[in-house]
Amino acid sequence: MKGMLYQALVLVTTVCGSWIFVLISRAIAAGYFVFSKNVPESRRFYALLYPEKSGLYHLWCTFRQYQNFTTIHLDRFLASHGQETRFSSEGWEKLESVVEKKGAILLMSHLGNWEIAAHLLKKKEQNLKLLLYMGVKDKEDVERLQKEYLHQSGVKIIGVEREGGSPFDAVEGIRLLQDGGLVSMTGDIVWRSDQRKRRINFLGKEAYVPEAPYVFALVSGAPIFVFFTFRTGENRYAFTLSDPIYVKRGDKKERDSLIQAAAQQYAELLERKLREHPLEWYHFDRFVL
Repeated sequence: MKGMLYQALVLVTTVCGSWIFVLISRAIAAGYFVFSKNVPESRRFYALLYPEKSGLYHLWCTFRQYQNFTTIHLDRFLASHGQETRFSSEGWEKLESVVEKKGAILLMSHLGNWEIAAHLLKKKEQNLKLLLYMGVKDKEDVERLQKEYLHQSGVKIIGVEREGGSPFDAVEGIRLLQDGGLVSMTGDIVWRSDQRKRRINFLGKEAYVPEAPYVFALVSGAPIFVFFTFRTGENRYAFTLSDPIYVKRGDKKERDSLIQAAAQQYAELLERKLREHPLEWYHFDRFVL
């Protein structure tokens, strides 16, 4: 959804109520479903997820995927206009046991609502030191709105350019971990062509995931928690944290195998949650090779 269109929709909704946001955003999503060049990729993805189902079923899943994506924008609007975001949590005590001691890495995915996940973390623990690494897209106005929303929640954001980021950005994240803070990173998107990545098994095929989260864990000694947030109703969410994943230090050969094992562990957690929430997959570009 383009920035000017989104701003116009917000203005109309402020006057008329959230029902108009739902109606118009779903109509826009239907338009994207008809005209977007990414639709064949979603159909291919659901064919891999449900090989026993028909092509019509894969198309229906794709339509639902595009429609469900509108809830991200709706709930951002509701939260920014005073409606409380309600949530439940599972596994929070695992994170509490390491926060303020050696920090932790939160591995988020484009399954569920990662944006609201960061917001809810700060809401649950206001004194939490949270740094979010976020890719920067050219001419993306809605992304700017996401960043403003998260910044207002107290989340610090480092934008990673496609041309490459500063080495000082990585140093800042390591220092925050050593200070007992949380660093949030994307686990399922390789942002740049020169980015170091790992090949993992996913849905019986292969995919690439970024190596950076596991290198951060290796260097800092901080554990990785895979973090998912799923919608349970209008502006209602449930988030879960996995058991901690550690990447211990060793010789070069051991480090390589440990990083690979951790990346595959993430892939297995992602696939398991995907099968539980298949229509909340908001990764519209190719992921599975």
